[in-house]
Amino acid sequence: MNDPARLYAPAAARNRAPILQVLTRHLPKRGLVLEIASGSGEHIVHFAQNSAPDLIFQPSDPDPASRASIDAWSAALGLPNVHPAVALDAGSSDWPLSQADAVLCINMIHIAPWTAAIGLMRGAAQLLGSGGMLYLYGPFRRNGRHTAPSNEEFDQSLRDRNPAWGVRDAEEVEALAAEHGFEPPLIEDMPANNLSLIFRAG
Repeated sequence: MNDPARLYAPAAARNRAPILQVLTRHLPKRGLVLEIASGSGEHIVHFAQNSAPDLIFQPSDPDPASRASIDAWSAALGLPNVHPAVALDAGSSDWPLSQADAVLCINMIHIAPWTAAIGLMRGAAQLLGSGGMLYLYGPFRRNGRHTAPSNEEFDQSLRDRNPAWGVRDAEEVEALAAEHGFEPPLIEDMPANNLSLIFRAG
């Protein structure tokens, strides 16, 4: 029987395998991985299922329904390396963790005000030790231009919903990360005109 608490995000089902292929090359074999804005939880349980048991995943989301979904997915799959979801607003200066070996943030900074990206960089920099990874995934502009007409249309739809939202410039995100001590990112092209940005803490 399906647990009504479990939410389903079609995009997560489509992109979790390509994202995992990237993460497998860059995540440590052990340690703590914090995911920001875990949403339905489908990403993080997939990553946890396919990672070493000593790699522990900490999901988070500011939305109570999302946290219930995350915990329901984890319970249904019996995942010992996924902690209960915690309430965390990326834009807040008060995060409920003091240390992590990697921070993941998938499809958030374009569906949030820029202050959330600022808070993400600030919080991740405080949690990660030297060499720790910050991973971002989503659509980005390159050199001020959209990478595909579909991304331009998506950007406009976001701005129509909320003027503070929108597809971000990869270069602006990189500059923000540098302000918080991150090295220039490794950028990988992903399906559906998305990008992976892999930052390392200096």
